[in-house]
Amino acid sequence: MNTLISKARIIAGAAASAALVVSAITPAAVSAQVQAPAPQGDLAQAVAALRAISTMRADFIQTDRNGQRLGGVLTLKRPGKIRFQYEKGVPILIVSDGSALTFIDYSVRQLQRWPIKNSPLGALLDPNRDVMKYGRLVSVDNLRVVGIEVRDKGHPEYGIITMLFVRKASAPGGLELSSWASLDSQNNRTIITLSNQQYGVAVPDSTFRFNDPRLPTRR
Repeated sequence: MNTLISKARIIAGAAASAALVVSAITPAAVSAQVQAPAPQGDLAQAVAALRAISTMRADFIQTDRNGQRLGGVLTLKRPGKIRFQYEKGVPILIVSDGSALTFIDYSVRQLQRWPIKNSPLGALLDPNRDVMKYGRLVSVDNLRVVGIEVRDKGHPEYGIITMLFVRKASAPGGLELSSWASLDSQNNRTIITLSNQQYGVAVPDSTFRFNDPRLPTRR
């Protein structure tokens, strides 16, 4: 169990930084994107697909650069809310209430917070982030996949996120968010892969609340 907790801290402690892949694309294919550019219209379609997601629930696998993996359930509600509920036995929670991303480690009763805009996840969560302005298409070896990289060169501390979408008619905007890759300002890299995506599910705002581990326990 201690090994599992330690692994969770390493992976989740990067504030959900991620280098994403989908099953048909290797990390090398994503990092070596020097092929012909994809049609610019795909960028607008990907941005529209993101904005078309009102709520989403999906299983996720999170992998760090050393290959350590954890699973769980991701719940998203736009604008700005997300929850990474890790598998049973992992006393870690990552949650955004719409303004800040919070990392909670219940095993040591610690809590850390970052403004959404300072996280690579800002491109996914921050309704004020202009993805069209800061985003660019990246080419991949699969015509069914659209990749976009978002970075604000004026604020490198915000990190970089690369989102991969698979063309799917039944998904919002015709593109399904399959995974995202983000790199934070400390070069922490993690891989998140999504599966079993469900859209338009009922998600109460209470989903994005949490028990503060720093408060004394009532007896």
